[in-house]
Amino acid sequence: MKNFALIGAAGYIAPRHLKAIKDTGNNLLAAYDPFDSVGMMDSYFPDAAFFVEFERFERHIDKHQRKGTPFNYVSVCSPNYLHDSHIRFGLRIGADVICEKPLVLNPWNAEALMELEKETGKKINNILQLRLHPNVIKLKEKIDNGPKDKIYDFDLTYITSRGNWYYTSWKGDASKSGGIATNIGIHFFDMLTWLFGDVKSNVVHLHTHDRAAGYLEFAKARVRWFLSINADTLPEAAIKKGMRTYRSMTLEGEEIEFSDGFTDLHNRSYEEVFKGKGFSVADSLPSIQIAHDIRHQQAVGLVGEYHPFAKQTLSNHPFGKE
Repeated sequence: MKNFALIGAAGYIAPRHLKAIKDTGNNLLAAYDPFDSVGMMDSYFPDAAFFVEFERFERHIDKHQRKGTPFNYVSVCSPNYLHDSHIRFGLRIGADVICEKPLVLNPWNAEALMELEKETGKKINNILQLRLHPNVIKLKEKIDNGPKDKIYDFDLTYITSRGNWYYTSWKGDASKSGGIATNIGIHFFDMLTWLFGDVKSNVVHLHTHDRAAGYLEFAKARVRWFLSINADTLPEAAIKKGMRTYRSMTLEGEEIEFSDGFTDLHNRSYEEVFKGKGFSVADSLPSIQIAHDIRHQQAVGLVGEYHPFAKQTLSNHPFGKE
């Protein structure tokens, strides 16, 4: 049984980490979040200490370590811009770290963390659960076993509607979340690099506060992508069904089934970490670079290989960052 501390206990993703810690037979000793809406902890670790002030959380851990109680892991579920600092805290108390996506917002932050791993001898693991999705694994096997010189055509569409609360929260602040490409796109960009190899070209066609579209060329694929948090961008068929989320991935025009298989992927992620097979900082770096480059590019408009959804939304939103 490993002892855990968790940072970001009130966040959306925290229950998946709490469940993974419990289901893998481990123990949560302490949790921290400046917000105290953490009643769901009763379903997992009612005896865990909880703090709304980081200083008291840090003191509690130090006190227990001095008494001989080790903290083997720190799980980081805090807002994106705080991951770097909270990962460093975990390493410095002598723990390995399991961190939600995105690991960090900038590639140079990731490179600095790799140096800190060397200094501390501890390991950083990033949650990249799409690499563990059964259908994504099958797709990778198909590509790896296919013609070596084949360049695939791939379309990615992901719309997950968000209300007005989103723009008030840290997620609506690009300096804290990394913007839409990072906040909802990072897992997909990681999946694409895992499937198709190194990035050769990265073009942004559309980029506003609530949607983005572009073209990525990889060693083995040409990818048109579209991401949105605005329900107005949903296709008509999805709207008629009352859907608030729409996800589509096509390879060579053929739809890839992607609606199921998400259950317990965090559990699987934790199990892989305990086997020494967690996803490293180096694994995370290509997708961090992609999202960073998208965030700092000027959108070019409808030029070249653009996603069809970019055209239908451009009439309402002029291209370029808002």
